[in-house]
Amino acid sequence: MRELIGQCQSCGREVYCENGFFDGVQENGRLLCYVCADESDGK
Repeated sequence: MRELIGQCQSCGREVYCENGFFDGVQENGRLLCYVCADESDGK
């Protein structure tokens, strides 16, 4: 099952919950996809 959670607040990609697993990151109240979350860790 794949359920849309929302959009990445950095790039606009859609973030999903797939089979009970959140396919993204919530950081400081912001919803981010894994790509943007990895980029913010490198700063």
